[in-house]
Parts: sequence; C-alpha cells; structure tokens
Amino acid sequence: MKYITKIFFSLLLVLSLIGCSSDEDNTATQIVSANYKYLALGDSYTFGQNVCETCRFPEQLKDSLGQYLNEADTFQIKLIAQTGWTTNNLKNAIAAGAITNDYDLVTLLIGVNNQYQGQPFSVYEQEFPELVAIAITKAKGDKNNVIVVSIPDYAYTPFGQGSSNPSNISAQLDAYNAFAQNYCLANNITFINITDITRLGLEQPELVANDGLHPSTVAYSKFVELILPVAKIKLENY
Repeated sequence: MKYITKIFFSLLLVLSLIGCSSDEDNTATQIVSANYKYLALGDSYTFGQNVCETCRFPEQLKDSLGQYLNEADTFQIKLIAQTGWTTNNLKNAIAAGAITNDYDLVTLLIGVNNQYQGQPFSVYEQEFPELVAIAITKAKGDKNNVIVVSIPDYAYTPFGQGSSNPSNISAQLDAYNAFAQNYCLANNITFINITDITRLGLEQPELVANDGLHPSTVAYSKFVELILPVAKIKLENY
C-alpha cells in the first residue's frame, strides 16, 4: 500500500511540473501588442485631392505597413493636410491642432502652393526647415522617425500643360526640391524622391486623377512603393 501511495504522489509531482512548464512556455510566447502612430503633414498631395480617403498615399502606406505588424498591434493615422496649403498654412494648422509629440512616423510633403502662388522662394527657405523641426518634435524628438517626400511636378498634367510655360513650372519645382533634399542630406533626414513618377503623367495618363491635375490612386501606390521599405525599417526600430 505504501508503495502504491508513493507512486501516486510521484505522478502528481510529475503532472504538476508539466503544468508549470506549460504555463511558462505560454508566458514566454505571449505577443506584446504595439500601438503605432503616424502623422501625415502636407497639402493636397497628402490630403489626396480627387481620390477616395483610403486611396491617398498615407492611407495606402498605413495599409501596406499593416501587413508587417502583429495581429494585436494597432496603427493610428492623423492627417494635417488640406488642398491649397502653403508652408505657412501648414505651420499654423499644426500650431492650432494641439498635436502630441509621440508619433512613431511622420511624413512631410509641402511646397507646391508656395510655388503656384508665386511666393518668394525665400519664404520656403525659411519655413521648410521650421516645418522639419516641428515634424521631428512630433516624432518623439527623433529625426529618424521623419520622412520628407519630394514635391510632385504638375507640369506633366493636362492642367500644367495648359499653363503659359510648363517648363518653368518644372524648373521652379526643381529648385524647391533641390533645397529640401540638400537640407535633409545635410541634417541626416530621410528624403524620398517621388517627383520622377509624376513626370510620367503625360505618357501614362492613369497616373493623373480625373481632375487633370492631382496624382491618381495608381500614382499614390507608386509613391508608397518607394516609401514603404524605408518606413518599415523605421517602425522596426520602434
């Protein structure tokens, strides 16, 4: 009888140890969820004029990044962008928006309306660096969380071709983009050139929205193809 009792208690001990091991394994394999926050700053090219809300490039980028996240992760996106905004309009909107400083990713695409409205280039030279600094502040103070996107060239659209001097539009936008790129390079900030995509707008009409001016959903998807690999790396370092 004593022998049987010893066997019984030995079995209980073994089962108890197995249960503990199982609990430890389950604990070790639990996935910690993350809440990613993305802030998109800009004008009509960020707002997505003439395309659906889920078709603009920030939303497409969010969806593309989502495939690399865990099921338990969340991804919030906030747009501070409107058609027609200049650098000054964007600065004022950010200041009025009480935006927090805890974003894991911030994109900035601004400047076309400075050019279109014929503002002095010196305004962009002053306000673009200010906006980059603001973007860094909103990105947890980390410039590695910021992506600056180049200005599209609307000269390669039916609207742009209807202007008196399309080549002058391109030359001026080249100056804007060169300033932005050089500033980013000098300050080790990520800069992505999507302008060349928009310069295919006359050869590939599907890249232009039905208003004859803004990028289409297809064009925005091509923007995302360039932005996604960089944005993915930035979130992996989160």
